[in-house]
Amino acid sequence: MSKFGHAIAYTGWIIKEIFAAGIDATVAAFKPDSGLEPVIIFYPLRVESDWDIFWFSTSITVTPGTLSLGLRHRTEPDGPEILIVQAAFGSDPEDIIAGLADMEEHLNPAVKDIPVDAAAVLWEPYEVLEPDQAAEDTPPAERME
Repeated sequence: MSKFGHAIAYTGWIIKEIFAAGIDATVAAFKPDSGLEPVIIFYPLRVESDWDIFWFSTSITVTPGTLSLGLRHRTEPDGPEILIVQAAFGSDPEDIIAGLADMEEHLNPAVKDIPVDAAAVLWEPYEVLEPDQAAEDTPPAERME
């Protein structure tokens, strides 16, 4: 498929995903238990070009309920770059990771042959810091000073 044709197909797909996620988030907002369980996912990128990384992180951010927080460069010469993603509805982190892998494959179909083991991807729940928590116990990046 030509690059132009792929761009049109991806645009249609991401618009559909944005609307579906927006409807899900709207419905959740009116439920007594919204299912809001934020998680931070450290997603190992399979795309490598700056262009693909830009569009992947932008696609995540424009999709309701997810936010691309940052990029960590390779720590090993053959290791992946890590995209840090917050998912608001993260009760099933492996499902979120599978969704990210699917989005990455829609963006660049060439990465379908590179496996992503959702169980091996690092993630952690978002923690609400208590007001009486000592500042010295709080990592510098999480302090609200």
